[in-house]
Amino acid sequence: MTTKLPTGFGRLWTAQTVSSLGDGVTHAALPLLAVTLTRDPMALAVVTAAGTLPWLLFGVLGGALVDRWDRRRTMWVTDAARAVLLAVPAAAAALDVLSIPLLAASAFLLALGGLFFDTAATSYLPDLLRRDPALLQRANARLRGAQTAASGFAGPPAGSALLALGRSVPLLADAVSFALSALLVRSLPAVPRPAAGARESLLRQARAGAAYVFKDRLLLGLALRPAVGNVAFLAVETILALFAHERLGVGALGFGLLLTAEAAGGLLGAGIAAFLGRRLGTGTALTCTATIEGLAILGLASAPDAYVAGLALAVCGAGMGATMVLGPSLRQAIVPAHLMGRVASTSRMLAMCAAPFGAFLGGWLATTYDLRTPLYAAAGLLLAMTAVTATMTSNRRVEAALRAARPPAGQDPAGELAVQTASG
Repeated sequence: MTTKLPTGFGRLWTAQTVSSLGDGVTHAALPLLAVTLTRDPMALAVVTAAGTLPWLLFGVLGGALVDRWDRRRTMWVTDAARAVLLAVPAAAAALDVLSIPLLAASAFLLALGGLFFDTAATSYLPDLLRRDPALLQRANARLRGAQTAASGFAGPPAGSALLALGRSVPLLADAVSFALSALLVRSLPAVPRPAAGARESLLRQARAGAAYVFKDRLLLGLALRPAVGNVAFLAVETILALFAHERLGVGALGFGLLLTAEAAGGLLGAGIAAFLGRRLGTGTALTCTATIEGLAILGLASAPDAYVAGLALAVCGAGMGATMVLGPSLRQAIVPAHLMGRVASTSRMLAMCAAPFGAFLGGWLATTYDLRTPLYAAAGLLLAMTAVTATMTSNRRVEAALRAARPPAGQDPAGELAVQTASG
């Protein structure tokens, strides 16, 4: 039996798609802007790492605040603030006073807004869909697919093209996308606010959310995968623009096309995630996609030309796309509503805390050795992580968690869960 996604989901999908398109523009433009200011890999690493620091500093506390606040309001206020914020680096670029410190500060503040928006959106979706596991997976597949298509497939070439019109143009385009997203999110249906804690301090509530993740091996395994993955992926991302320019011989447009290849793979991965979950079980599917990511980065490191590099990035993107549908859908289905913000932010914080280390590791390895070394190191990390977490997110653990979270007799809303385990 198929249940329709509610009308409100369409507005949420549109808002996130519009915002993701702007993010894709900035994702391509920001490193290219940085490269116009410096060719120092460590300076580029500062800009990349700045965008991850808010999760390190405020991740768990941010989740506790989201569990107290109205989640819809948190989303639209945050996007409106980010639209205003982008006017500063855009003006600096137009006046030719843009600098690495300003780019880093902008990346930090944008990511701080992203912390609140993403945590609120992750917590809002299960409430909107009444925590139906099948609907959550369908919704996450559509959100991830649209995000990948917009931020990766369409956004990077647009960012490269807009940069040719002027250094401030991509930043202004992203500002407009945030403003439109804020208007759409404000029109979303209201959902019940999280129940207030029994006069607990913010710090105590934050600790309770973190403890919930660390005491559950399945949730911890789901959190460790992106944490270790981010060390690897940020090591790659930090030097990718320089690697593409100096080793593959491609310019700004070619770099945008490489990111587009990765996004195309991500779109495919999101589309087949449910199929992989049904055929293999979520645990086995997650192990397979992590292995694919590691092998793909290995292929990128040894790529002789831009064509092979593009194929490797597409394969890596496919693994990431499937992972980012299966993992969050499972978490949203098994975590209690009143803990959702804290659990989501704790999981994301673990991932983002690892990211600055990955960014500086990539810059250091490239400076000390060469531009291929960070890629080989990233591939090794991904494959080692896969071996360590395979038993933590096994099919058996997934099915046990779903049974424990399932509604009382006869009220399971999904007869064909993509997160069901494969027989045996």
